[in-house]
Amino acid sequence: MEAESSRAADPDSHHHHETPPPASRRRLVGTLLLTAGYAVIEIGGGLWSGSLALLSDAGHMLTDAAALGIALYAQRVAHRPASAHHSYGYARAEILGALLNSLFMLALVGWITVEALMRLFSPGKVDGIGVMAIAAIGLLVNLGAAWLLSGDSHNMNSRAALLHVLGDLLASVAAIVAGAVIWLTGWQPIDPLLSLLVAGLILRSTWTLVRQSSHMLLEGVPAHVDLAALSERLAAQTGVVAVHDLHVWHIGPEQVALSAHLAINEPEQWPRLLATLQAMLAKDYAIDHVTLQPNWPLPPPGHPATPRPDGVER
Repeated sequence: MEAESSRAADPDSHHHHETPPPASRRRLVGTLLLTAGYAVIEIGGGLWSGSLALLSDAGHMLTDAAALGIALYAQRVAHRPASAHHSYGYARAEILGALLNSLFMLALVGWITVEALMRLFSPGKVDGIGVMAIAAIGLLVNLGAAWLLSGDSHNMNSRAALLHVLGDLLASVAAIVAGAVIWLTGWQPIDPLLSLLVAGLILRSTWTLVRQSSHMLLEGVPAHVDLAALSERLAAQTGVVAVHDLHVWHIGPEQVALSAHLAINEPEQWPRLLATLQAMLAKDYAIDHVTLQPNWPLPPPGHPATPRPDGVER
């Protein structure tokens, strides 16, 4: 004999998504305007000075502008309510946005690497003072953008956008250093070498975000959950005999779901046990969508409650 229990049967009961907070939208819009506006200036400066460091920074900022646009759209979609066609809602739009932004970043790293290697074998003349001046302004712009986004860093999509901006900040610092070295010593290879260093730093952070977002999309177990330990803890609860088919996965960046079959001995204790398990999972594991199916032994043959072949109890 078995029954299925969860927090609610209504698909909307778990996902009361509201419109994104106005402050969060303002941060993203403000950062988008800062980034896109300065990227145009930096492209002109990079072409004028001949600096790959500046051009790579400008290209990075343009991908940032695209990333911020994706973040804004994904944030809006993610807060749509659940529906008959999307019973879990649209929370995964934020994960898709973060993954798409990460792929943009990987493409940018590839472009910077190829350009830097070409400059190493065929160096060009770079105006050191011009590079320093333009990159210094870019550094201030990136600091302002990072400050805006840091107030919303709990959001995965905003974190992806912040990663773009921090990469820009590193590129601006690299461009300043490259300009200073060229101005003081005339050593031109510093420009592509620092570009390669920045590309490596960006790659490391971006790859982490790619792994996190793809893990969530593949319904991997959340990083804060030890599946074996959780199974043992559920089985150790009074009234639970065994745990089967335990699954834990992300619905969205901040939403975790769990489903499992529990073998129990006393069906009449199930409502109390279910409430206890739900409270424990919410408090200790931040799992807010719980579906538990209890199974208990059938009565022995001949017992008044034993079902007959036609489904009617004796």
